[in-house]
Amino acid sequence: MSRATPATRALDAAGVTYALATYAYDPNAERVGLQAAEALGAPPGEVLKTLMVKVDGRPACVVLASDREVSMKRLAAALGGKAAEMMKPADAERITGYRVGGVSPFGQKKAVPTVIDADAAALPQAFMNGGQRGLQVRLAPADLVRVLGAVVAAVS
Repeated sequence: MSRATPATRALDAAGVTYALATYAYDPNAERVGLQAAEALGAPPGEVLKTLMVKVDGRPACVVLASDREVSMKRLAAALGGKAAEMMKPADAERITGYRVGGVSPFGQKKAVPTVIDADAAALPQAFMNGGQRGLQVRLAPADLVRVLGAVVAAVS
């Protein structure tokens, strides 16, 4: 497994302090984020998942705890839109440059608006995908807000 991904390179370029963690990714897991939390021995609320969505037809990214569900209505409102829906996996892979299960909010091929759930943003440290299946970065969610200009909103 490569520890140098577009996500880690973006974090390095932004001067973000982070730690890497690897785990055995299970492609058959029903909920990838929960499987990652279990494999890492971390509380599900501290392992954040990255979802690619469309808000009023435009791509966006949302980051929230792996044990939470996103409210599409709240998400759309957070970005000034009317409606939000999950992006098709093939579209998510094309836009981000990552494979589903390895999508990171950092280092995506195309910069898109990003929202982080308010509860996740308040954590001192959390795991997020490092840009590859089975690779996580542990960092302060405040760095996600700073580096990506993410909107903080209650979307779960």
